[in-house]
Amino acid sequence: MGLLMPLGILTIRGSNKAEPGSRKSRILFYFHVAFQMLSVLLATVGAAMSLKKFENSFDNNHQRLGLALYGAILLQAFIGFFRPHRGKKVRSYWYLVHWILGTIVSLVGIINVYTGLRAYHKRTLKSTMFWSIVFTVEVSFIGLIYLFQDKMEYMKKQGVIEGGSDESTMSSSYQDVIPQRQNQKEMLPVACGKINALGNLFD
Repeated sequence: MGLLMPLGILTIRGSNKAEPGSRKSRILFYFHVAFQMLSVLLATVGAAMSLKKFENSFDNNHQRLGLALYGAILLQAFIGFFRPHRGKKVRSYWYLVHWILGTIVSLVGIINVYTGLRAYHKRTLKSTMFWSIVFTVEVSFIGLIYLFQDKMEYMKKQGVIEGGSDESTMSSSYQDVIPQRQNQKEMLPVACGKINALGNLFD
């Protein structure tokens, strides 16, 4: 919940930014499917172990949130299998539901990891500070990558625009300088036989 599902989100975002139908887009999409399927399988194993090994009276936030979360995971996987083809009108509605539910599942899953660590500490009285720090660092790193994905294309476009504008500016400046120099040559003053300006007026 705290690693594979966020990685699945990063890979599908990368797939959407790649050229449609390209090899990179397909590979990232398959990674997305693999991460999400593995997440569902591990969540199922975790739920089965929880029911078998621990008391599940659902009297704490971790158990209640985990139950709702597991139902949302199964629903998200079911929606993912019935993805409409591109070009259909229902595709936009499917994408909106899949995106919103996936985002909620990932965020709530991260929160539930912290509640699980807290529940473990209360049950065993063992410190979970180390794992809390490790998980926080990992989630923060994934969050930075998530934000960087949005800015990467913008940064590339800025670089291309600035580079192109510099070249065009330089070329245009050179083109402007050449006519100016030619005009300067054409506008050179012609030597006059009479030095006195008043003499020219009354000549």
